[in-house]
Amino acid sequence: MAQKDTQGGIKERTRLNFKVPHMYKVILVNDDFTPMDFVVEILTNIFRLDTAHAHAVMLQVHHQGKGIAGVYTLDRALTLSNQAMQQARDNGYPLRLKCEPE
Repeated sequence: MAQKDTQGGIKERTRLNFKVPHMYKVILVNDDFTPMDFVVEILTNIFRLDTAHAHAVMLQVHHQGKGIAGVYTLDRALTLSNQAMQQARDNGYPLRLKCEPE
């Protein structure tokens, strides 16, 4: 709480209300064409996962059909997923990502 002087020397307390932003999962969707190594590269270079975690997510995508790359605010989730999909398109791969509320 912040305090400020008002007229007459009385201190008034004001409350600052901050809302925690909603978080969104970035989900990779399995396809039959994007190489596993490329998925790991996307996860390490764009989503900044360490190599072991990136391999684990890639295998989850491969075996279960989808995997979570990370959890972010909406703007960050959309930015990262768009960067990943653009890099995939630039390399000729149909990699799909989607953002869902956590």
